[in-house]
Amino acid sequence: MNSPIVNRRDLDFLLYELLDTERLTERERYAEHSRETFDAAIETAHRVAVDYLQPHNRKADLNEPTFDGDKVSTIPEVKEALDVYCDTGLLAAGQDFERGGMQLPATVAQTCTAITKGANVGTFAYVGLTVAATNLILAHGSDEQIQRYTPYMLSGRFFGTMCLTEPQAGSSLGDLRTRAVPQDDGSYRIRGNKVFISGGDHELAENIVHMVLARTPDAPAGVRGISLFIVPKYLVNDDGSLGPRNDVKLAGLIHKMGYRGTTSTMLNFGENDECTGYLVGQPGDGLKCMFHMMNEARIGVGLGAVMLGYGGYLHSLAYARERRQGRAPGEKDPATPQRLLVEHADVRRMLLAQKSYVEGGLALGLYGARLVDDERTHPDAAARANATRQLALLTPVIKSWPSDYCLRANDLAIQILGGYGYTREYPVEQYFRDNRLNPIHEGTHGIQAQDLLGRKVRQEGGTAFDTMVATMRATVDEVNHDGPGSLAGEAEALARALEALEETTRALRAVGETGDTERYLANASDYLDMFGHIVIAWLWLRQAATAAAAQPASDDDRAFYQGKLAACRYFMNVELPKIHHLAALLRRGEDTPLNTDPDWL
Repeated sequence: MNSPIVNRRDLDFLLYELLDTERLTERERYAEHSRETFDAAIETAHRVAVDYLQPHNRKADLNEPTFDGDKVSTIPEVKEALDVYCDTGLLAAGQDFERGGMQLPATVAQTCTAITKGANVGTFAYVGLTVAATNLILAHGSDEQIQRYTPYMLSGRFFGTMCLTEPQAGSSLGDLRTRAVPQDDGSYRIRGNKVFISGGDHELAENIVHMVLARTPDAPAGVRGISLFIVPKYLVNDDGSLGPRNDVKLAGLIHKMGYRGTTSTMLNFGENDECTGYLVGQPGDGLKCMFHMMNEARIGVGLGAVMLGYGGYLHSLAYARERRQGRAPGEKDPATPQRLLVEHADVRRMLLAQKSYVEGGLALGLYGARLVDDERTHPDAAARANATRQLALLTPVIKSWPSDYCLRANDLAIQILGGYGYTREYPVEQYFRDNRLNPIHEGTHGIQAQDLLGRKVRQEGGTAFDTMVATMRATVDEVNHDGPGSLAGEAEALARALEALEETTRALRAVGETGDTERYLANASDYLDMFGHIVIAWLWLRQAATAAAAQPASDDDRAFYQGKLAACRYFMNVELPKIHHLAALLRRGEDTPLNTDPDWL
C-alpha cells in the first residue's frame, strides 16, 4: 500500500515479523481476532486518515481556531473528520466489546492511532486526549462516574482534556493553586486557572470532560496535596442528557507554532464560584491517578513524533527520487545530465539518518505497545511482571527519544528539499513546526530524563534496569550464536555499548548514594540520550537479524530487507558510537553547568 503517511511494508514487518503480533490471537482476550481483522482495522484507520484527516491538514494549519468571546470556531473539515473517526469505532478500538470497542491489542490499536496522527496531528489531538481521559476514568473513577461519562466519551459525543498546568507553576505541579472546596452533596467547588490546555474549548462535541488537578482546603503542600476532579463543561444528568453550563470559562486562545488545528486554551474555573467538580479516587491521589493518563499520553506523544518524522522522511525521499540537481563529483562537462538528488552520497546520508530515526522510533513505540499487551494478557505471571517493569523504565524513553530525533529527521527533510523546504508549498516545514511541540508535550526532555535516572533506573533496587539490559544482551547472544555472521560487528558494538551503560549507571548510583541529588541528576538528559540510543540500537539489531533471516518474495521485498540492513549498519556505525562520549562525560561528572553562576550567563 503506497501511502504518504507510512510505509505499510514497514508496518507489516514490525507487527508480524519483528513483534509477532499475530500470536496475540492465542490469548483469550484476542481469540476472536486474526491477522485479517488486525489488517482490516489498520486499513480502516488508513482510509480515514487519507480521505478525511490529511486533506485539511494544511488548511487547519493556515486557519487556526478563533474565539469571538462567546464560542470557538474551527474550519468545518475538522468536525467532519472527527465524526467519521468516531463513527468507524476507532476511538474505542482498544476497549472491551461490552463497551462498544473492537477489543484490539494495544499493539494494533496504537498502530491505528499512529497512522491517523501522521495524517493530521492537530485534528487527532481532540480524540487522542479523549481516549486517555476515558481510560483514566475507567481505571480510577467510581462506578457512577464510569457510567455517567465513559459511554459518551467512547462514542465521541463527549471529548476529554487534562488540566494540569497553571501560569505560575508550569511543570512544577507541586505549586498548583487551583482549589476544590467540598460541598454537602459530595461534589466540590473548583476555583483556579489553567493554561496551555489542549482541546480546552470548542464546538466539536456536545460536551468536554475536563480532568482537573486541584487542592482541597486541608491538603498538604507539594504534590501529595493534589487531588483529581472531573469537571464537565456541561453538567450531565442521570439519563446522559446535558444539564446547565458549568462555571468553566475560556479566557482566551493561545497561538502556537505547531498543532495549530488544536485549540490551546486558558481556562478559568469558578469565576462565579459555581464550578462543580467530582473527586476521582481518594483525596491526595490526584497525581497518582493523573499519571495513568499522562503515561498513556507520553507514549502517544512519542508515536506522534515518530509519525511526523516519518511523513517528512517519505516526502523528502520522494522528492530526492524525482528532483535533478548537480552532477557527480569530478564531472566537469556542463552538458552532462544532472543527477537525481538521491544519487548524491550526502543526500543518501541524510535519508539514511532519517530512516534510522523514524523506523527505529516506530519500532520503539510499537514495542512499548506490545509490552502493554503482555502486561495485561500474558498467561505467565513472571512475564507480566517483566513487561510492567520494562514499560515503566521505557516510558520516558518512548516519549523523549522520538521527540528529539524524529524532529532531527524533520530538519533533515527540510534540508533535502533545499529552498523549497522552507516554503509552505511543501509540507516538510509544517511537519517540523508540529513536531517541535513534542519535546515539551507531557513533560520536557529534562523532566523525562530525571524520571528515568532519578526514579525508574533505581526502582526495586534496579530490577527493571537489570531486566532491560539482560533482554538486550540476550539479543546480542542470539545473533552471535545463531544469527548471520554479517551482523557480528553490529552485535559486538551493542555489547560494548551495554557494558558502557552498566558501568556508567554504577558510577552514577554511587553519586546518588551520597545524597547529592542535584549532582546526581545534573547530566540526566545526557543519560537519557545514551540510554535511548542503546535501546534503538538494540531494536535495529533485532530488525536486521529478522531481515537477514527472511526469504524475500520479490525484488521489492529484497530491496526492503536490504534497506533494513543498511539502516542498521548506519545507526551502529554513525549513531551508536556517540554514546561512548556521553558515557565518559557522565562518569567524570561534567559539572560546568552546575558550577556556572547565573550572573555569568
